[in-house]
Amino acid sequence: MDILEPDEWRARAEAHRRRVDTWLGPHLERRRRGEKHPVEDFLFTYYSHRPNRLQQWHPGAFVELAGARDHGRDYVDTDRGVTVDVDGLVGRRRSSIEWTATLLARTASRPAQFGCFGLHEWAMVYRAPEVRHAAWPMRLPAAEIAGIVEERGVRCSHYDAFRFFTGPARPLNVLQPTRETQHELEQPGCLHATMDLYKWAYKLSPLVPSELVADCFELARDVRAVDMRASPYDLADLGYPPVRIETAEGRAEYAALQRDFTRRAEPLRGRLLAACEGLLAVPV
Repeated sequence: MDILEPDEWRARAEAHRRRVDTWLGPHLERRRRGEKHPVEDFLFTYYSHRPNRLQQWHPGAFVELAGARDHGRDYVDTDRGVTVDVDGLVGRRRSSIEWTATLLARTASRPAQFGCFGLHEWAMVYRAPEVRHAAWPMRLPAAEIAGIVEERGVRCSHYDAFRFFTGPARPLNVLQPTRETQHELEQPGCLHATMDLYKWAYKLSPLVPSELVADCFELARDVRAVDMRASPYDLADLGYPPVRIETAEGRAEYAALQRDFTRRAEPLRGRLLAACEGLLAVPV
C-alpha cells in the first residue's frame, strides 16, 4: 500500500482538475448555448462517462490517502485516511476486468494494420438518405463518395465502428465484426481501438489513477480529430483541414498518423493491462 500525504494527493487532485477543465469548459459552454461540435463534443456524447466523473480525481488501487475522510462509497476508511475499496469493487467487477484484460492483451499481441485509410466514416454515409452530422457539408458529392467506397472497399475490424455502417455498406467490408468476435479481431493500428482505451480506463475507475484516464482521454481526443479530418465531411471552417484519403498522398498521410497513434497508445494499453492483472491477483 502506497501512502500519499495530504499535500501530495491534494496537489495531484488539483492538477488533474485543472487539466480536465481545459477540455470540459468549452464543452459545457457549448452545451449551455445549445451548440454541438462534431469533434470536440464526441468523447462526451459517444462515451458514457459524464463530465463530472472525468473531473473527479482518484489515486487508483492500493494507495492510501493520509488525512482524508468521506471520499465516497467506493472508498473505505483506514487508520490514517482512506483507500479505494479494492476488495469490494473487484468482487463486483471481476468478470468485466477479465474481459477487458483479455481484449487489451490480445490487441497488443497482434501486428498493427494500416490499410483501412479511415473509410469506416465513409461507410457510415454510403448511399444514406441522411447523415449523422447533417449540420456540416460533405467535401464530395454523394455519388463520388459511393464510388470511392466501392472502388477501394472497406477494411474495418472494429465492431463499434462497423455497427454504424449503412446497410448497403456492410457487405463491402472484408470483415463482419460482432461483439462476440471483438477479442479475435481488434488490432492496435485501429483508430477506434485506440480511442476506446479511454473507455476501458474510465470503466476501471476508481481502480486506476485518474491521470491514466486523462492520458487516454487526451489521446482519444487527438484521434477523433484525425478520424473526422479523414472523413468525407468538410470541417475546414472549424479548423480541421482534410486528410484527403481519396488520394495517394492522403492515404500516406493517414497511415503515418495511424502509426504515430499506435506508438502513443502502446504504453497506455500496457498500463491498463498491468492494472487489470494487478486487480485480478486480488484473492476472491
